[in-house]
Amino acid sequence: MELETLLNSRLNKSIKEASNTELFYAITQIVNQKKLELPFIKGEKKLYYISAEFLIGKQLGKNLINLGLYHELDQVLTKNNKSLKQIEQIEKEPSLGNGGLGRLAACFLDSIATLNLQGDGIGLNYHLGLFHQEFKDRKQFEVADEWLQDNTILHPTDVHFPIELAGKTYVSHMYDVDIVGYNGQKNTLHLFDLDTIDESIVHDGIEFDKTDIARNLTLFLYPDDRNKDGQLLRIYQQYFMVSNAAQLIIQEEKEKGHCLDDLDKHVSIQINDTHPSMIIPELIRLLIQEGIPFEKAVSIVTNTCAYTNHTILAEALEKWPLDYLQEVVPQLIPIIHDLNHSIHTAFHGQPDLAIIDEQNRVHMARIDMHYSSSINGVAALHTEILKNQELKAFYTIYPNKFNNKTNGITFRRWIMHCNPDLANLIDRLIGNSWHKNANQLEKLLAFSEDEHVLNQLDEIKYKNKTFLAQQIKEQEGIEVDPNSIFDIQVKRLHEYKRQQLNALWIIHKYLQIKAGQFPKRPITVIFGAKAAPAYDMAKNIIHLIICLQDLIQHDPVVNQHLKVVMLNNYNVAKSEMVVPACDISEQISLASKEASGTGNMKFMLNGAITLGTNDGANVEIRQLVGDENIYTFGKSSDEVIHLYETEGYHAMDYYQNNAIIHDCIDFITSPELLALGDEKMLSSLKNNLIHADWFMTLLDVNSYFTVKESLLACYENRNVWKKKVLINIAKAGFFSSDRTIEEYNRDIWHLK
Repeated sequence: MELETLLNSRLNKSIKEASNTELFYAITQIVNQKKLELPFIKGEKKLYYISAEFLIGKQLGKNLINLGLYHELDQVLTKNNKSLKQIEQIEKEPSLGNGGLGRLAACFLDSIATLNLQGDGIGLNYHLGLFHQEFKDRKQFEVADEWLQDNTILHPTDVHFPIELAGKTYVSHMYDVDIVGYNGQKNTLHLFDLDTIDESIVHDGIEFDKTDIARNLTLFLYPDDRNKDGQLLRIYQQYFMVSNAAQLIIQEEKEKGHCLDDLDKHVSIQINDTHPSMIIPELIRLLIQEGIPFEKAVSIVTNTCAYTNHTILAEALEKWPLDYLQEVVPQLIPIIHDLNHSIHTAFHGQPDLAIIDEQNRVHMARIDMHYSSSINGVAALHTEILKNQELKAFYTIYPNKFNNKTNGITFRRWIMHCNPDLANLIDRLIGNSWHKNANQLEKLLAFSEDEHVLNQLDEIKYKNKTFLAQQIKEQEGIEVDPNSIFDIQVKRLHEYKRQQLNALWIIHKYLQIKAGQFPKRPITVIFGAKAAPAYDMAKNIIHLIICLQDLIQHDPVVNQHLKVVMLNNYNVAKSEMVVPACDISEQISLASKEASGTGNMKFMLNGAITLGTNDGANVEIRQLVGDENIYTFGKSSDEVIHLYETEGYHAMDYYQNNAIIHDCIDFITSPELLALGDEKMLSSLKNNLIHADWFMTLLDVNSYFTVKESLLACYENRNVWKKKVLINIAKAGFFSSDRTIEEYNRDIWHLK
C-alpha cells in the first residue's frame, strides 16, 4: 500500500517496531504534507467568521477522514497490531473553546470548507484555554490547560498588525490552523496572539495579574470578570480580536486589488454572538482612515456584517460601561457616539433601542442589530422568542433582518469518526452518499421492521457502552455495568440547563431504592460539565452531584441499581466516547431558555432517545421523529414566559406542598450528604432552590419524574426501543451543519 510504504519511510523502522508516539508524529507529518498539497478555496466573495471560541477538538482523526485516509490507515495499523484510536489519544486537545458556541463554530468551519465556500475563521490563540478541571474534596478546581506545548496543528505566519490598546501599541502575531473540507479543498482558522505572553505569571490555579496586558492578553478564554480588572481584560481581548480581523480583511482586499468602497460586494463578516461586536465600529474607523466618509463607511459595514444571536438570557447580551471602553479603546468612542446619535435621531430617542443607555452602558448586541444586514437565531423556537419577546423592539423596526438558521453538527466527526461501526453499518445498508447529503439517512426507515438490522444497531450500542464503561473505570475509578441504562447529561454547567433537576431525580431514586423499590434494570447517570470559575451556584451543583456519586458508590445496596458518574474535565475527546454510548439524552433546560443545543443532535444521530423539554432544537427533533420517538415534559415556553412576566412562580409553594420535592430538597443537607460534602455549599444550593430558583427547577419536577419513569419502562420493550433508535438516526439528517451553512450562504453571505 502507498500509505504503508510512506509510513515506513517516515519511521525508518517497521510499523510493528514503532511506538505509538513515533507513529503519531509520522502520521502527522504525512497529514501535513497532504494538507500542503490541497489548494485554498477561491471565490469572488469571502466570509470571515469571527468568534471568541473555536472548540475544534483533536484534529488528526478529523483530517484523516476529510483527506480520505482514515480507513486505509486504520487497516494498515490493525495489520501491524496497532490501534489508530490509541495513537490519536497522544494529540493534545486544543483548548480554544468552552461549549456549544465554540463547537458549533468548529462544525461550521468544517462545513464551509466541505461545501467549497471561501471562508476563514478568526479568533484568539488562548495559551491556557478555559481551564483544566480537577476535582478535589468533591469540588471543582481550575488549573491551567497547557495545550500549546508540543502542539501539531498551529502554524506561525509572518502576518503582524499594530493594535492600539489604552494608548499603547502592541504588535500581534497570526497563527494558522488548516481547515480541510471533506474530500475537498481547504480554508484557514486565523488565531491572533502576542509574542510577549508569559504563562509563568499564572499561580494558585488560574490566578494572574489582570493588569499586565502584554503578558496576559491571550492567556485564558473568558477570564474571571467579577471585578473591573477582569472586565477590562475582556474588552482588551475582544478589541484585539476584532482589530486584527478588520486589518486582515482590509489587507487581503487590497492585495486582491478590490476597492474598499465595494467591500460588501467581496466580503461577508459573521459576528458569532456579541463578543466580536466591536468589529463594527472598528471597521468603520479604519474605512474612514482610508478616506471613506462616515455615512458611506457605516453603509458598507452594515451591508458587510451579519449577527448570530445565541442566547435568550438577557444577562448574556454584553453591556460594557462606556468609561471602560474609553479607558481601553478611546479611538472607538467617537464612532460609538456617532452611531448612537444616528439611532437617537432616527427613532426619536426610544430608550430600548439606544446603543448607550441611561446608565452609560454600551449595548453590544444593539450595535450588531442596528448596523448589520442580518440577525439570526439558531433554532425555530429561539428565533420566534427573539422576534416576539426578547428583541421585539428590533423586530418591529427591522423585520426583514430577522431570520432563523437552526444549528447543525458535522456528521463526519459525530458519527464517522466517533462511531465508525455505526457509520460502516449505514454505509452497507444505504451507501455512503449520506456523508455529504445527510438527508439520505432517511433511507434507513426502510429497515425499521428489520429485526436483523435493529439487532445490529443494538450490538453496536452495547459495544460503545462497554468501551465507555472501561474508560470510566480507568479514569474515574467507578465500575459501571454496560447492561445498565446509560442516562447522560453532558453540557456546560448552568442553572438554566437544570443539571440540578436531574440531581433531584437521583435523590428520589436513591430514596426509593433505600425503601426497597428497585428499578427493573440498573441505571447509570453520567454527567460531564465545567462551571465557570466565578459561577458559585454552578459549582455547588457539581459538588452535590459528586457527593451523590460517592454516597451511592459506597452503598452496597443502592449501587447494584444506580450509579452516578461525574466525568472529570469534560471535553471534545470525552464527548466522542460518551455520545455513541448514550441511551437517554437529557435535554432538560427550562423551556424558553435554551437557544438551540447541539448535544441533542449528536445524541440523536447516534441513536439515543431524547428526554427533554419543548425548548431549543428539541422542538424540531420532536417534529421530525414524532411524539412517539421522543419523551417531552414540562411547561411550555409560553407558560414559562408568562410566569416570568407575572412573577407567578414561587419555589416555596412547591417545596411546602409537594412531599416528594420536599424530601428530595431536604436530602441535600441530610446527614448522609453532609458527611461527604461542604455544608455551606450544599445549604446554599438548597436555599436557592427553595427561595429563589430563578430557572424554575421545581416547576417541572413532577412531570420530569413521571416521564422519565415511562422512558425507563420503555427501554425494557426492546423491539420497540430499537425501532425508536433507528428512527432517530434516520431523521437526524436535517441537523447536518452542511444544511445550516447552505442556508447561511443562500440567505446571508451569497458567496460565489
